[in-house]
Amino acid sequence: MSLWKRFKRAIRALFGKAVETLEDPKLILEQNIRELNEQVPKMNEHIASVKATVTLLEKELEKQQKEYNELIARVKAALNQNREDLAEQYALRIEKLKHSIAQVQVELEAARKAYEKAIEVKKIFMRERERKIQEARAALQQYERAKWQAKIADAFEQFEVGGIDQTHDEMVRRLQEKSAQYEARLELALESIDTSRLKVDEEMERIQARDSLARLKAELGLDASSAPPTEEAPPQEKQGKQPLL
Repeated sequence: MSLWKRFKRAIRALFGKAVETLEDPKLILEQNIRELNEQVPKMNEHIASVKATVTLLEKELEKQQKEYNELIARVKAALNQNREDLAEQYALRIEKLKHSIAQVQVELEAARKAYEKAIEVKKIFMRERERKIQEARAALQQYERAKWQAKIADAFEQFEVGGIDQTHDEMVRRLQEKSAQYEARLELALESIDTSRLKVDEEMERIQARDSLARLKAELGLDASSAPPTEEAPPQEKQGKQPLL
């Protein structure tokens, strides 16, 4: 393999490792949980902003309605005093105010709907957020258990491959071979001993023993063919003591 090909292969390996690290499911799920939690205060801030708009529009509408009622009262007072000129001015302001009130009411209705929609979206988001977080945590816990199981498996594999199992059978076989060798040596050693010579020596010892016995009988005046003498009974005491009845 040329140097350039080896270099390209190394670069691809490093790039693949980097992508694998970046796409680590554990890291991505942990980041997803953080992002889901970070979105809650942002959503609350958005909902608070919509609620503030509703509150401002409600206050503005209340203010304009109060002004409208005051202008109506002034028109009535001007007409009672036959001041048509003042009533006309008040009437013109009332028309403008009506248009403004109608616009505020439209905006207020839209803001209220936006607030209700934001609350509903938050409920859906919180429910989905909780589901995703629980799912992610369950997957992470399962992953941690799997990692622990993988470590245990590695340990057992090391025991089987690199531990005592690797040498146990070999050592047993060696001991069995040595035992067989020692037994074979013993058999050869026993076979090499001249047992016939041992038998001759034993026979000679028996002959010598018979000769020694014959000489001893001759010295004692005992005939070899006669039976051995019986032992004499011990004499009874004649004086002093009588046998007990």
